[in-house]
Amino acid sequence: MSPPPSSIAASATARRVISVEADALARLAAELPEAFDAAVAAILAAQGRVIVSGIGKSGHVGHKIAATLASTGTPALFVHPSEASHGDLGMIAQGDVCLLLSNSGETAELRDTLAYVRRFSIPLVAISSRADSTLMGAADHALLLPDAPEACAIGMAPTTSTTMAMALGDALAVALMEARGFRAEDFRMFHPGGKLGAQLARVDQLMHGAAAVPAVAPDAPMSETLLAMTSGGFGIAAVLDTDRRVSGVITDGDLRRSMDGLMSRTAGEVATPDPVTVAPDMLAAEALALMNARKITVLLVADAARHPLGVLHIHDLLRAGVA
Repeated sequence: MSPPPSSIAASATARRVISVEADALARLAAELPEAFDAAVAAILAAQGRVIVSGIGKSGHVGHKIAATLASTGTPALFVHPSEASHGDLGMIAQGDVCLLLSNSGETAELRDTLAYVRRFSIPLVAISSRADSTLMGAADHALLLPDAPEACAIGMAPTTSTTMAMALGDALAVALMEARGFRAEDFRMFHPGGKLGAQLARVDQLMHGAAAVPAVAPDAPMSETLLAMTSGGFGIAAVLDTDRRVSGVITDGDLRRSMDGLMSRTAGEVATPDPVTVAPDMLAAEALALMNARKITVLLVADAARHPLGVLHIHDLLRAGVA
């Protein structure tokens, strides 16, 4: 075993590897495979799923591509080529599209899958670095990677080639996502857990309903208004006009600014007019950003006519894991 490299040498290696792979990605963008658009169209037209397969490092990349496709609106499944040869070919059906990955295009383990999809005329998309390979010759849509050197010192370990394959898989997924009109709401449906799911929640999923909104009329005395604020527990009171539309809001800050003669005033005289309201379909993350920008902790939720629909407190966002 050679002695471990110094930190300076290791850093130099890291920069070289990243530069080599970055250059390869730039080439991939500039030399995007001609069949890319046709491959996207074929997947969009498919009634079934995208069946992804590959072995070794290509298999690991294939797992990631299948997961990215599935989470962005394109049903996908990874099938291990060795298992495919022992029964899992039954997972591939008419209406599917097959995406096979092999840097050399001659991977022996893919032969049974390749023969199967050709026998049953299942559309085949291939990703490889060799245009004259068996896989690329058999493909309906051949996505050729640029001839770029691997980033390892001996030029053999899959590094640059797997980075390009993964980037091309991401490009397919995003192109399909945009073609399908996939929205943040759809994304949340597939990602309900964790921080990401919380940030993609909508205001109406976290807010307290209309019955919880502390509301008073503009001519309500402040004694009544204080009771409404206290009973509501949000530190605010919404001022509603005769059409039950939000015309103002009273916060703790409004009370402090109006301490002189407070109890002789009405709610309409103390309230901040035309307060900020949010729509129920706003993303919770956007509501949090608005709270931070305005330095407030509560938002009234209203419809387009400013009728109150609910109230959202920053504590609701904290409990949901948005903040």
